Amino acid sequence: MFTSETTTLTQDAEHLRLLSIFHYVVGGLAALFAFFPLLYVVIGSVFVYAAHHHSAAHRNDVPPEILGWIFITMGSFTFLLGLAVALCILLSGRALARRKRYWFVFVVACIECLFVPFGTILGVCTLIVLSREPVKALFFPAQTTGQTRT
Repeated sequence: MFTSETTTLTQDAEHLRLLSIFHYVVGGLAALFAFFPLLYVVIGSVFVYAAHHHSAAHRNDVPPEILGWIFITMGSFTFLLGLAVALCILLSGRALARRKRYWFVFVVACIECLFVPFGTILGVCTLIVLSREPVKALFFPAQTTGQTRT
């Protein structure tokens, strides 16, 4: 039969596997939602185009060009930030599966807590699992056996 310690290690390994899968799912959703700010880039481009191609008689009917550039800048920045966050979540899922980069996964889990509701649930569950000593031992096997890490 299994001992209590073996059962705990099996459960911890299963929890890490499930967290890894959920990180891939949430990372994919984050990547999908990262594309929404591109709508603002399109709107800003229309504003800039309209400011350049309207006759002087209709200039008052067109938003100022600077407004278009603000839309383009903010939309591009938000798009790139969203992709960066999605990439970090995906890399965190990969690190969980390989049981590497404990502190990277920990920090990403803290950041995920800001994204309600899925990120919060995933981040809190990840932090709970990562705080267990047997899980830490899976990430840092050399330190738990007294050997130095290379």
